[in-house]
Amino acid sequence: MKRLNIAIIGLGNIGSHLFKYLNDNKKILADKNNCQPIVKYVSAKNKNRKRKIKIKKSQWLNNYLDATKLKDVDLIVELIGGSDGAAKKLVFNALKNKKHVVTANKALIAKYGDQLSRIAEKNKVNLEFEASVCGGVPIIRSLKEGLIANKISKIYGIFNGTSNYILSSMDNENKSFQEVLTKAKMLGYAESNPSADLNGDDVSSKLKILSSLCFNSFLNKDIYVEGIKDIDKTDIDNANKLGYKIKLLGFAELLNNKIYQRVHPTLIKKNSYVASIDGVLNAVIVEGKPVGQSIIQGEGAGPAATTSALVSDISSILRGNIKFPFSISSKKRKKIRFEKIDNRPFSAYLRFEVIDKPGVLSNITNIFSKNRVSIKRLVQNPDKNKKSSSIIIVTHNSKDKYLKKIIREISRKGFIKSKPKLIRIDNI
Repeated sequence: MKRLNIAIIGLGNIGSHLFKYLNDNKKILADKNNCQPIVKYVSAKNKNRKRKIKIKKSQWLNNYLDATKLKDVDLIVELIGGSDGAAKKLVFNALKNKKHVVTANKALIAKYGDQLSRIAEKNKVNLEFEASVCGGVPIIRSLKEGLIANKISKIYGIFNGTSNYILSSMDNENKSFQEVLTKAKMLGYAESNPSADLNGDDVSSKLKILSSLCFNSFLNKDIYVEGIKDIDKTDIDNANKLGYKIKLLGFAELLNNKIYQRVHPTLIKKNSYVASIDGVLNAVIVEGKPVGQSIIQGEGAGPAATTSALVSDISSILRGNIKFPFSISSKKRKKIRFEKIDNRPFSAYLRFEVIDKPGVLSNITNIFSKNRVSIKRLVQNPDKNKKSSSIIIVTHNSKDKYLKKIIREISRKGFIKSKPKLIRIDNI
């Protein structure tokens, strides 16, 4: 039977889990793929760190870049992380030296995927990155293979388990943002520095990759990104009273021959499918012809889910298929213009914390009228003890630029007590 020699570079939780899985399941993988996976080498930043796996001395590479030069390495699994530095050096060198690459690195693919795919195609090797988007949810292989017959018009969903855990826990456990974040770190759902998860950058990287696959385009940076840091318990409670849930969603959609990419907190109807996805789960919804709507959900992160995706990619290479990294040749991928969301219409939730005095409400509604935004629903919650009032407005569909202009204008008013809120509403 044929053998495929593998070097795993990066031995954190995921790298160690993958090492153990490949060794424990060598026979079944060989039977299913007609090729035997052999973990030939490993390398990690800290060689002396205690790990729950047994590594032979002969397997260790002191210099991780040696994996790109050794003749007895066929496939390199990059699990270093980060868009630059060691990970970038490793993957570029590996592909240039005609080694197959499997990576879980969304930041690297989102930034350098176009260049890397050209090198892989030129050298007739595979660059696989299923594990870079939504962990154990097999969305990339679905887009490349299972849904290959479809013209896709929209892809959206929950692409980040940390933010989803925080928002759903604030709702279900009646706790503040900070309380839930502390618990998420303790449970290992959030990193010690969770900024990429909370500010939307993680979802943005994943969405760029998915957009490119859906629309056969090059990776595009025209993407509106907003995180969840400004969402508080009051917004969660207000959403519930209005019949909504708040989720951090990513969208790539084709509307009137224009493509929009956006990441932001979104109010969605309580009875919608996406509203029911709680905790660290991810869910991806694809709309296309002729299939209609397809939904895939599952664990978005963690060693087991990520190993599932990595082994899927490794198995594809074991079978000996050389494929284009982004489904079609780089020569045939398109430079598509992605639109900013300024002219896209949204219904929206706006919240203003104001000093409770005569004329404030009429002043606010006049600004809405002046900016051609019509009000669908208005709720006023006065607090006589604090001499303040919370004004919640739900609008009819209006251009995003007008909604943002209203927020800017009202923010400057003397009666405003705290930064106004704007959360878009999506009917999904």
